[in-house]
Amino acid sequence: MSKLLEVKDLAISFNTYNGEVQAVRGVSFDLNKGETLAIVGESGSGKSVTTSALMGLLPKPQSIIKSGQILFEGKDLVGKSNKEMQKIRGKEISMVFQDPMSALNPTMKVGNQIMEGLIKHQNMNRNDAKKKAIELLDLVGIPNPETRMTQFPHQFSGGMRQRVVVAIALACNPKVLIADEPTTALDVTIQAQILELMKDIQKETESAIVFITHDLGVVANVADRVAVMYAGKIVEVGTVDDIFYNPKHPYTWGLLGSMPTPDSDEDELFAIPGSPPNMLNPPKGDAFAPRNKFALEIDGVMEPPMFKVSDTHYAATWLLHEDAPKIEPPASVKKRMQGIAKTGGNE
Repeated sequence: MSKLLEVKDLAISFNTYNGEVQAVRGVSFDLNKGETLAIVGESGSGKSVTTSALMGLLPKPQSIIKSGQILFEGKDLVGKSNKEMQKIRGKEISMVFQDPMSALNPTMKVGNQIMEGLIKHQNMNRNDAKKKAIELLDLVGIPNPETRMTQFPHQFSGGMRQRVVVAIALACNPKVLIADEPTTALDVTIQAQILELMKDIQKETESAIVFITHDLGVVANVADRVAVMYAGKIVEVGTVDDIFYNPKHPYTWGLLGSMPTPDSDEDELFAIPGSPPNMLNPPKGDAFAPRNKFALEIDGVMEPPMFKVSDTHYAATWLLHEDAPKIEPPASVKKRMQGIAKTGGNE
């Protein structure tokens, strides 16, 4: 498979009144053509900051890319000017934002918002752009697209607004589509429809998707590979099967243990104790150690490297060291894994 995107040792900080917040600390991953990579983790883990960097949307001057590369088709995006990134945003790399109401301009008709990118990036005249915009609205499942073209965002439901945002993101046939928690504000039924829509569109366009979420349950049926982030780092990465059926990092165990399955009781749900660390002063050693009941003495002293589990699966935990005690995932996690196996990932 050809690599479209390679992120290498990316470190991003923010200057605040209280000091330097180390939001992303040495993140590396790649993305192949036609692949969906899910980046999963709690709020504040660095997921959205990482993807904002891919789009060149980090706030200036507060943010600093301290090190690393973002290689898109072999060309480094780090250091490119906003003018240079404008030629890439929307055309080569596009984004579906979390809140469709804030992503859409409330004063512009929906049709004009879709046509805008087509006219700018594809050099279409207004008639051709209008025809293409109608096709896109039809593609994302909006009925009566000709009529809907003339309406404003407030005349659409939440699910329909998100479909419009997807249509805008797809307008210029981007090679990489970033979906930043695109279903968070939607109810479960609409959420499933949007996810199914994105899968169908990916098959048609062969675009690669980076899917950002805090919910592992959403990932099971969408992603090819999963990267689990905690405290600005990727702590485990593997195929969907690796992560769901053979998780190795205690943080991944916690995320799986807190995920309901159809046959689980409410009182069985597992909660990860404590809170994520303050990134103004990241802890020494393994950042997850204070919340990890399986932490070893070395976790408070030295940060674990990425241990190889298989050719597709890596995890940063000292529990994988050859001298570490052999510890199995908790019973609650195993039960979730069995529940996922029964449903085939359809949560």
